Amino acid sequence: MKDVLVFSGTTEGRSIAKMLDEAGADVHVRVATGFGAEVMDGDGIDDIQVGSCGGAEGIAREIRNKGCSVVVDATHPYASVISEHIRQACEATGTQLVRILRDASAQDGMVVVGSVKEAAEFLSGTEGIVLVTTGSKEAEEYIHIPDYKERVVIRVLSTLASMEKCASLGFEGKNLVCAQGPFSEESNVALINQIGAKWIVTKDSGPSGGFPEKVSAAEKTGARIVLIARPPDNGLSYADAVHKLEEVLELDIKDICRRRVSLIGIGMGEDGMTVRSSKIVDRADLVIGAERMLRTAGVSGKDTLVEYRAAEIAEYLDKNPNYNDVAILLSGDIGFYSGAKKLLEALKGYDVNVECGISTVAYLCSKMGVPWQDVRLTSAHGREFNVTGSVRTSRRTFALLTGSTGARALCQELNEYLPNVTVTIGQNLGYPDEKIVSGSPKELLDVEFGELCAAVVENPSPDTACPVWIPDEDFTRGDAPMTKSDVRSLSVAKLRLSPDSVAYDVGAGTGSVSIAMALCCPEGKVYAIEKEDVAADLIEVNKRKLCTPNVEVIRGLAPEAMRDLPAPTHAFIGGSSGNLKEIVDCLIEKNPRVRIVINSVTIETLSETMEVIRGAGLVEEETVCVNVSKARRAGRYHLMTAQNPVYISVVRK
Repeated sequence: MKDVLVFSGTTEGRSIAKMLDEAGADVHVRVATGFGAEVMDGDGIDDIQVGSCGGAEGIAREIRNKGCSVVVDATHPYASVISEHIRQACEATGTQLVRILRDASAQDGMVVVGSVKEAAEFLSGTEGIVLVTTGSKEAEEYIHIPDYKERVVIRVLSTLASMEKCASLGFEGKNLVCAQGPFSEESNVALINQIGAKWIVTKDSGPSGGFPEKVSAAEKTGARIVLIARPPDNGLSYADAVHKLEEVLELDIKDICRRRVSLIGIGMGEDGMTVRSSKIVDRADLVIGAERMLRTAGVSGKDTLVEYRAAEIAEYLDKNPNYNDVAILLSGDIGFYSGAKKLLEALKGYDVNVECGISTVAYLCSKMGVPWQDVRLTSAHGREFNVTGSVRTSRRTFALLTGSTGARALCQELNEYLPNVTVTIGQNLGYPDEKIVSGSPKELLDVEFGELCAAVVENPSPDTACPVWIPDEDFTRGDAPMTKSDVRSLSVAKLRLSPDSVAYDVGAGTGSVSIAMALCCPEGKVYAIEKEDVAADLIEVNKRKLCTPNVEVIRGLAPEAMRDLPAPTHAFIGGSSGNLKEIVDCLIEKNPRVRIVINSVTIETLSETMEVIRGAGLVEEETVCVNVSKARRAGRYHLMTAQNPVYISVVRK
């Protein structure tokens, strides 16, 4: 016989009822309110009724009529009367009782009282606004506080019975807040600040009941907590209760009912979730996400956790095993610079399901009326990325942006490097205040944008040429030395740069090598280290002329000027000012696996290079002597004019 009577008034009750039902038990659920029954609707349990069954005798009669072998008491920790009736009924019928308890919370710095009446008595001797979060059941106790209509604000469930009772006691208008919890820290802080509360009256409802969020909100606002202590109680933790029920009912609950976690892409705006995702959220017993996402998804009446960090989410789920069906909300496309990657790693012990939403790029392109199969996807949201480098080589580039700051920075950079492109910026896509504007970078510089922004940049003439080869005449020369095109191309090719490399150009001169490297690693960074200010100024000119914002000019003498730079993956040394050994030592110290190309023009410099290579224990992959001659016209003839030979040494650890 596997009939189980579950008295549910908590998340744990709903969870255990679902687990038992899915494991094959015949589950009969009793809840105290119609709202409690509504919350459990859709869990697949046929017998859900409202009411306490009529005291101990009524519960005993229900046990006999249903033929229950086990009764689960998962009522609220403060529902001591019903818990006592359940205990008496189980003793009278000889039925196994499993009482589930929530862990009690720490009470440091709180005023602890034994009842609502004692809380009201204590507050009568204080000053300041009081926020009451203990519900409407004993609301009449608070009318004994002097000037209660001026001092007391009571927050209750948004049910007609709760509102009518509070109104009859004089709690109405600004003194009555009707809403369904649990509430996030942010919403608690907002309410406390709005009413100017100095005191918060609460019960210890545990983590799943929103108690930690009240405590943290009180700490942030300076309000003090008056805690109504839990009645004495005995029982089992949720995990121990599951083990006990497995044993008594001979069911393998844990294997049959693995904890499900769904990563939900909420898509665009207030109605952007897919139908399937909406159904998953509806059935979930806990929904996690940023506060904006929770508002968007419409999770009223469900337990929620305002959190987006993977490690913290995993820790919370580990500490709250009563949640068996969890939905984690993620914005936009969960496969594109999303928190889903870290969550999948952190939640390996769970049955994880991934549901995509409508991606921002698909939505914005559809609004623009353009296909996105040829759009290059990038993100500058919370990260450094060379969007301009992508725009230079692509017909269309999509970029996630960091709010209004990111939108303005994008337009400023494009106006400086690629002023003739067209920028389309979408703000708050899918929301009522959605705004989409297009124009040149200069035209959009003064437009005000919100915090949710994405852009599509269209370049009618993308540069598709090989990035290694740049004609010498494309550079502004001045009097600074420059590595010529043929030697430069070969030197950069031998570096074997990746798109996201971090490269140094030591002794950068006009910056010709720096710029060639930057074009080869558009997702990376190039540090052009140059001691002469005149040459450094030329690099600034050339990086704008050749559209390489990922070049950063470092003024100073190497290796001192390199000390605080990020570790390089690659380095080119075109001039060392006699500090070659120290420069190489510094590079290896920063990254022992760095790949280095050293160019030498004289025999003496080559000799020094060989000595440094041996002294540092480096592997010499090759040393190549490049002799280049350029043809020049002499009447109807061509004469070959030789350039100085250059020795290119490629080394690694």
